[in-house]
Amino acid sequence: MAGSPKLLPAPASSLSASFFSGCNHLAAALFATLFPSDCRICAAPLINISRLPVCEDCLAAMRPIAGGLCAICGERLVSPYAFSSPDHEPLCGLCRRSGPPYIKATAYGSYDGGLRDLIHLLKYNGVRPAANVLGRMLAEAISHLDSVMTEDRLIVIPVPLHKKKRRAREFNQAETIARAALKLLKRDRFHLSPEVLERTRETQSQIGLSRHQRRENMRGAFAVTHPGVIKDQAVLVLDDVFTTGTTVSECARILRRAGASKVYVATVARTLKHEAQLAQLPAPSEDSAAAMAAGAV
Repeated sequence: MAGSPKLLPAPASSLSASFFSGCNHLAAALFATLFPSDCRICAAPLINISRLPVCEDCLAAMRPIAGGLCAICGERLVSPYAFSSPDHEPLCGLCRRSGPPYIKATAYGSYDGGLRDLIHLLKYNGVRPAANVLGRMLAEAISHLDSVMTEDRLIVIPVPLHKKKRRAREFNQAETIARAALKLLKRDRFHLSPEVLERTRETQSQIGLSRHQRRENMRGAFAVTHPGVIKDQAVLVLDDVFTTGTTVSECARILRRAGASKVYVATVARTLKHEAQLAQLPAPSEDSAAAMAAGAV
């Protein structure tokens, strides 16, 4: 039609910009659909695409245990020289009185804060990508056993779940983390054998039980189903958390009785009793804090 303006084609650069802008919006929409927008630990917005919904700051804050620890069970010591063994290794009072059935237990970090939350994401929320991060931590904990774990071959056994709980959870977090850890270690040295040990009965929660009650609760809860696999072999027991040590101690006792030559233990995290006790203490009042400050001057 006369006088009608002619429509000019859009510049190629404009079309490209429009195309990539549309792709970016699509990617952002897909990311928002498939991945949470906030860190599942601190609730900060996530800025990087990742299968694990935890921010880098929270992951960086999960540090290894530092300070004086018992040379056998890994418990925190008030002083690393408070209880010295004949060979001058620091031991907690319990390990001095009656050594556990394992040679040594080690853990990557303290079972609190972000590390506890990350374990819970895997364990109770089924966030499977958390196993890769926890596996790297477990691999580092296993490396701490190198000074005593000198065998060229070790049978690796994750602490089993009862079949009823495994069906409900659909996986055993200890085994899942163990598989991730072993990918980072020498494969010809570590031989994963989750079928060797089974949990034969359900046990009640250990929370609130005395040490004697915890032992009785775990007594008879495990059985070795393939003793020939561990006969005269060194065994590495792996778990997500070392809380009181009762569970891994019972596993070690059953494995030793079935013929294992030695048992070592490694976990991602452990409860440090002294820190747990301090956390339960009430905060000092303003008057008591002032009095302590005055006494310190």
